[in-house]
Amino acid sequence: MRRLSSYEPTRFMADGSHYDKRAADYAVAFIQALTHTKGRWAGKPFELIDWQERIIRDLFGTLKADGYRQFNTAYVEIPKKMGKSELAAAVALLLTCGDSEERAEVYGCAADRQQASIVFEVAADMVRNSPALSRRVKILASQKRIVFQPTNSFYQVLSAEAYSKHGFNIHGVVFDELHTQPDRRLFDVMTKGSGDARTQPLYFLITTAGSDTNSICYETHQKAQDILEGRKIDPTFYPVIYGADTEDDWTDEAVWAKANPSLGITVGIDKVRAACESAKQNPAEENSFRQLRLNQWVKQSVRWMPMAAWDACKRDFRPEQLRGRVCYGGLDLSSTTDITAFVQVFPPEDVDEPYFVLPHFWIPEDNIDRRVLRDRVPYDLWARQGHLNLTEGNVVHYAAIEQAIEQISEEYDLREVAFDRWGAVQMTQNLDAMGLTVVPFGQGFKDMSPPTKELMKLVLEGKLAHDGHPVLRWMMDNIFIRQDPAGNIKPDKEKSTEKIDGVVATIMGLDRAIRCGAGPASESVYDQRGLLLL
Repeated sequence: MRRLSSYEPTRFMADGSHYDKRAADYAVAFIQALTHTKGRWAGKPFELIDWQERIIRDLFGTLKADGYRQFNTAYVEIPKKMGKSELAAAVALLLTCGDSEERAEVYGCAADRQQASIVFEVAADMVRNSPALSRRVKILASQKRIVFQPTNSFYQVLSAEAYSKHGFNIHGVVFDELHTQPDRRLFDVMTKGSGDARTQPLYFLITTAGSDTNSICYETHQKAQDILEGRKIDPTFYPVIYGADTEDDWTDEAVWAKANPSLGITVGIDKVRAACESAKQNPAEENSFRQLRLNQWVKQSVRWMPMAAWDACKRDFRPEQLRGRVCYGGLDLSSTTDITAFVQVFPPEDVDEPYFVLPHFWIPEDNIDRRVLRDRVPYDLWARQGHLNLTEGNVVHYAAIEQAIEQISEEYDLREVAFDRWGAVQMTQNLDAMGLTVVPFGQGFKDMSPPTKELMKLVLEGKLAHDGHPVLRWMMDNIFIRQDPAGNIKPDKEKSTEKIDGVVATIMGLDRAIRCGAGPASESVYDQRGLLLL
């Protein structure tokens, strides 16, 4: 067991606050008098691991000048199997039975009652294993309620409908797996003013990283990150984040150790190795490994495009080097306020050459600042760097896009423009009037599956080349794939966490490039070997 050999007061201590060793020692002693309840640790004393002990000492030992706790919110983000549930249960019992608070109300919250019951069951077993507590505590299992009789305090699991119930007088809240909250209603009810009548309420939020960057959990994660990095100051908020950095190599065992402070104690490195090897063999598991084992925020639970393979397809080339060459375009026309994508795909001119991809994007200029704040996506930076074209006004200026495509057709041998039939009738008529060949492209499995599978094959084989365009890369990282019972696949805009318009445009352009090729009568790869099955 890795114990805390020495302790230094938290760097987030506010002016006027101090570290009270006696208060911290009491909290640590209370928890370590409990026992573990599961697996090989069952029945053994709850000896806090160093990272757990630091959290407890910081939270319960950092006091203001008036003697009450400085922190009322703790955000602890950490990979799975690190001992989250046990620590959360111990904190719940400490707040209920050991905090000298009359009629303390402590609540256990999660996405649903079943999830919240996980921490409750651990706490109940800890009580049953403790002679001192079991004499003073009544467990109402059917109500998911623990009552500490000397102070008439209780720990209660809340139902999923709790957000509609007001009137709480909260001394403590334990929020388990905050990232699974479907919305912010329960969080707001439990944390916004419900503990005002208490002198030192504690909202203990503990979670693994999630995938929804528009969630209350990600909002809280961002606040914690800002405080950790010195961009914000909130003396009542205590941030803890264990995880791998974005640029870290997810297959590196040193990165695993950094992200998993209980590695070798609550989970063996052999289990992590096995999970990593499985993710290497199956790219669909990579995001799950990153999220659950490395505590990284990911786009969705299943990653379709292996981004390491996509990044490996980056080539140093300039658009001018492709001028005059045969290409095919894919046009994914947005709604009036969203991103429109047009992607040129250049078929190879010889067997050793890849398919080149050249993307273009447009977005309305007037709403870009609001979109940056809402989506937390650097549209403004991409626009300044020339990766995103701005059209005048607060809606997409279709005439500007038509002019841009006409200009492209003058610089390149643009054979066809494939487009989604929905919402593009007027523009395609205008492009047709310019002399361009426009081809309607269905968005169902029949039309989308072959080129979608081919895109993956080309990326994995390194036979597709792009220039590292950041907008297209972002969209590739967003994509979620839907599969039908026959094994056909297509991009799913509804399930993809953010925009994938550039991916859809790439797939449409790639299909036409594969079918038609570089020459006037080139043979399609589909004709040569049939449809690709993955």
